[in-house]
Order: sequence, then C-alpha cells, then structure tokens
Amino acid sequence: MKCYICAEEGKDTDAVAICIVCGMGLCMKHAIREEQDVWEGGYPFPSTKVSKTLPRILCPYCHDAIKRR
Repeated sequence: MKCYICAEEGKDTDAVAICIVCGMGLCMKHAIREEQDVWEGGYPFPSTKVSKTLPRILCPYCHDAIKRR
C-alpha cells in the first residue's frame, strides 16, 4: 500500500499505517499518532472514562476534523 497524500503530491512512498477513521494509507511523514480517550459502559451510552488511553493513527484530514469538534 502507498501513502495516499504522497500520491496526491506525485510521490511514491510506502504506507506504514492506516488512518483509523477513513482507512487512508499513510507514510511516516503524514501519519499522526495520538492518544485517544476510552469510554466503557452499557447500551445506549458509555458512562465511564477509562483511566488509560489507546494510541490511534489518524491522517491529517481526520485529525483536523476531530480537533474542530
């Protein structure tokens, strides 16, 4: 798999990760690793924030969209 953003720029770079939101292949330059909160609880809504976080890989587009919330 190749990095989608590099491909848009006319470059041919191998992907090292996939965006957890959109599934875009990403190289090391464009992959954003971020710790995300984890919630647990029953249906219909999670009720308790877990004390630990999980690492997630995001593309710059999804990272910007999530940060705008």
